Formats: sequence, C-alpha cells, structure tokens
Amino acid sequence: MKSSFPTRVVAFLASAALLSVTACSAGSGTSSGGSSPGGGQDLSIGLVAEPASLDFTTTDGAAIPQALLGNVYETLVKQDDSGKIVPSLAKSWTVSADRKTYTFDLVDNAKFTNGKQFTASDAVFSINRVKTAWTISLKSAMDVVSAATAVSPTKLQVTLAKPSNDWLFRMTTRIGAMFSETGVSALATAPVGTGPFKFSKWNRGDSIVLTRNDDYWGTKPNFAQITLKYFKDATALNNALLTSTINVIGTVQAPEALSQFTSNSKYQVIEGTTNGEVLLSFNNSRPVFKDVRTRQAIRMAIDHKALLDTCWAGRGKLIGSMVPPTDPWYEDLTGIAPYDLAKAKSLLQASGAAGQTLRLRLPTLPYATSCGQVVKSDLEQAGLKVQIDQLEFPAAWLTTVFKNADYDMSIIAHVEPRDLGAVFNAKYYTRYDDPTLQADLAAADAGDEATQVADMKKAARRLSEQAAGDWLFLLPNLMVADKDIKGLPTNAITEAFDLSKLSR
Repeated sequence: MKSSFPTRVVAFLASAALLSVTACSAGSGTSSGGSSPGGGQDLSIGLVAEPASLDFTTTDGAAIPQALLGNVYETLVKQDDSGKIVPSLAKSWTVSADRKTYTFDLVDNAKFTNGKQFTASDAVFSINRVKTAWTISLKSAMDVVSAATAVSPTKLQVTLAKPSNDWLFRMTTRIGAMFSETGVSALATAPVGTGPFKFSKWNRGDSIVLTRNDDYWGTKPNFAQITLKYFKDATALNNALLTSTINVIGTVQAPEALSQFTSNSKYQVIEGTTNGEVLLSFNNSRPVFKDVRTRQAIRMAIDHKALLDTCWAGRGKLIGSMVPPTDPWYEDLTGIAPYDLAKAKSLLQASGAAGQTLRLRLPTLPYATSCGQVVKSDLEQAGLKVQIDQLEFPAAWLTTVFKNADYDMSIIAHVEPRDLGAVFNAKYYTRYDDPTLQADLAAADAGDEATQVADMKKAARRLSEQAAGDWLFLLPNLMVADKDIKGLPTNAITEAFDLSKLSR
C-alpha cells in the first residue's frame, strides 16, 4: 500500500530489476558533473493523496518519497528506468567475496541545501539513524547491517551480518536516503538533502513547491520551480488540466474519462506499468480469517476481470499474487483462485463463515471506492454480508486500519517495490503469520541469484495458495500531460517521481 502505501501504500501511491550482489560491474559507472539547466520555466503537476507529513522516517505513506526521494533527498545508489541499480551519491562500489562487505566510493562535490558538504560520515549517520531513530516498519531492511564506517571522507564501508540479496536494492528506496547530521531537526516541515531540488513551501491541503537547487552537484533540472498540487476529486484533477491550472496529471484517477484527452491533440497520454498491487487485504488476526477456506472463498467469489473493467475501465493487469511483471520472479498466478461462485459458496458453508458480516473499511481514494462496491456485490452473492465504511485518507485510514488494525477487510494499492515480505507478516496491518512463507523469504535473501528467483517464486505461490489477501489488479501508470512536456516515465517502478528529467 506500498506499502508502501502504507509503508507500502498509494495511498501508498507513487510509485525493480534483479539485484546483482556481485556488483563491481553493476556499480562501476561514474556520476555526472554539474551542467547548466535547459530553461527556467515553472511546471505544475496534479497528484492525489497529499502526505500527512514530510518525514518519511516516522510517517508511513508513499506520497512523501514520491515527492521528495530523488528530488530533495538522494541515495548512494538508485534504479534507472529499466530497474538496474546504478550510481548516485556513490560513484562506484565493490562487494567482498563473502558478500558481506560493501565498499562505496562517494562523489566529492555534493552539498546539502544547508551548505554542508556530503561525506562518508553523513552516510554512516544516515544508515545508523535508520536503526535508532526511524519508526516505520520499513526500517527493518537495515537490520542486517552490523557496521558502517567512514574509511575516508569519500569512502564508506558497510558490513552485513550475513549475505543479503535484498540490502543493496533497499538502499535505492527511502531507507537509503542520505541526511545531514545538522539537517534532521525539522524533517516533517523542512527537509534538507543533496538533490536537484530544494524544498520551498508546503501549502497544506493544496500543494508542495520545490525550487531548483542551483548549487546541485549533478545535472541541474530544466524547471526552476515545480508545484505538486493535490486533489481529492478525480473530476477536479481532470478539469485542472483542461483549464491549464496544471500541466501534468501525475496519477490518473478516472481512467474512464481518458477519452477527453486522447481525442484532443493538446495532450499526450502515458501508459505503462507500476508496482502498485491493489490489495483486498484481510485482517488475518480475526477469527473469521483463520480458516483458509474462508479466505479462498473470498478470492473465488470475485470476478476479477469484471471488476477491472467496472472500476478501472479495464486498464491494469491481473496478477494473482504480490509480484508485478517487472520483478524477475513474476509468474501469472491468477489460475490459483479462478472465479467460481459455486465453489466460493461451498467453501463459505464449510468454514462456517456464510452469513457473517465483514466490515470493508475503505480509504477515500477513487480506486478503493469504486472497487469496493464491486467487491461488496460479489461477496454478498456468495453468502457474506459486507458493511462498507469510508475513512478519510491518509489520516483516518492510517490510524484506524494501518496502525490499529481495526478492520476486517480493506482495499489499498501497495506501491513500494518488492514488498511481499514487508506486507505479509505478523507485525504489519495484515497480521499474517506464516513461518513457511518467512522461511522461503529468508532462503531467497541468503542464496545466490538463481536461488533468490526460485525461492521468491515459491513465496509468491505460497501466499496465493494460502489466500493471505486478494490481489484485485496491478495499477497501470497512467499520466496525461501537455503535449510539449518531455521526460515523463512510462513505468513507475520506484518510490520516486524523478522531476529532474522533465522539460519542454
């Protein structure tokens, strides 16, 4: 969700290729030097799900890294458009033969927007701070680190307690953001980073404004100012582009209305894929979900193709588990729980769940509201009763569902990359406790590249067969923009929305 959502959410909206841990060649590129911006125009982008805070170290939600990661904050390594891990603040890196020691050579000309030089000491501070000061569940990705040392101002050494396929990949996400020791006192309202943009202002309930960092160490952005304008209503978002209030719809929330843009030569439509699994989540700590037959029945009661056509205009992809096609271990698992209303009714009778009332607590997000009605209808045809509650997003949903797990079912898009294990565990809001799944994930993380792929496939299949949730569909990356805007991403497979590539 995710998720993040949620920590994995699109709410956890946004926003992965196979991680190579033998890395020298993967990380041997060089970072760019500073170059002049191509223009001084301003740009306005329409989005949904305004962040509740600007501090992603203590506040869940994908809207924060979507706005700030890669723009204000940078990481040692990042993903390119294909998902390959490439240099960022680290211009190269090597990995020891035992796969436990990473040595990073850092750029020597990066500065934070508070004027402080970026050095290996800041990297050590940032890595250690994840373990000591962060509070969101994503912080567990740094648990494998046993030591981080500044060998010199431009050389960082990180030692892991055990080999991990996952760690370097996680360093491309918000977990890997680099902070200044003197720039963390007001993260919720005044972020300080090394990125191509500086935080300017936040008009709560309306917009976030970023301005070009003219002291940026790398290639400077084309736009002098970018405004991220937030909308709660899909119609208002569309009208803002039609009236030139904004230049880009960053996340289309009414796919059925796209024809008004495709038929107009003033606009371009971008369509690709995302990491955004739209999950019908189950509170697996509730007695009704302890019986796998109930969970399986819910999955089989839903006509996923009809749902996608009804609530998202047929745009998106059916996947059947918590893995998008851009991950190396993707398999189409939709056949594990095909639509079968008669079988669903039979399973509900056998588990004793038939006739029970389930609370479907939905965030006030267009896809959740629309799909929730279809889910309610399908499940009631199978013999369940469904009560829908609308919870304002992000505040009410995050408190009620995500933090307090006061729900039976919910719908949220988890957009954080490779989030299967983070979403489905006993401590997360899904409350899903499966030692077999955790063993598969641990084996995938510790093994070689082939083992990682094989065990991740096992984990995804296990999750689907056990019906830990129901994956309604994978969100498409749908954007609409003025015809002359360049650099918009076809696929949204990271947490960040890279604004530095945009131009006219």
